[in-house]
Amino acid sequence: MIFVTVGTSSWNFTRLIKEMDRIAEEVNEEVIIQIGYDKYEPKNAKYFRTTTKEEMERLYESARIIVSHAGIGTIISAIKHNKPIIVIPRRMEYGENFDNHQVDTARELEREGIVKVVWDIEEIGKVLRDETINYEFRKDKRLVIALREYIKSLERNEAERE
Repeated sequence: MIFVTVGTSSWNFTRLIKEMDRIAEEVNEEVIIQIGYDKYEPKNAKYFRTTTKEEMERLYESARIIVSHAGIGTIISAIKHNKPIIVIPRRMEYGENFDNHQVDTARELEREGIVKVVWDIEEIGKVLRDETINYEFRKDKRLVIALREYIKSLERNEAERE
């Protein structure tokens, strides 16, 4: 199963949802999309807006792969469940976020080899077919600690800009 999540932000991420809905029609695999408050409702994939933490945990556990915005909570959940994750950052220029912090997060985590980032939305299908994406995360806690430190540094940088 491919699990797609856009988080609980009130910002739309129609670009990702539509592309994964299109892919759901082509693949021989169940696609489940958590669409949050987006106005677009998938026609080819199962979807829901929000659910309980327990249900999200079950979906992470059941998924073969996660496709997500560059939300750090989602990335940490994928790591916790030892699932490969494809990240598509929300972008300010598409009206998907108030700034490009997800682009910065994705760039840094890609550089560290933690996530696979798809910069061109039309490339998701190709990446999903790439069997090398099914790598395993390191199982030690250093990665989660490093991510927490990275989040703190982003928060410090943001506070300094204000």
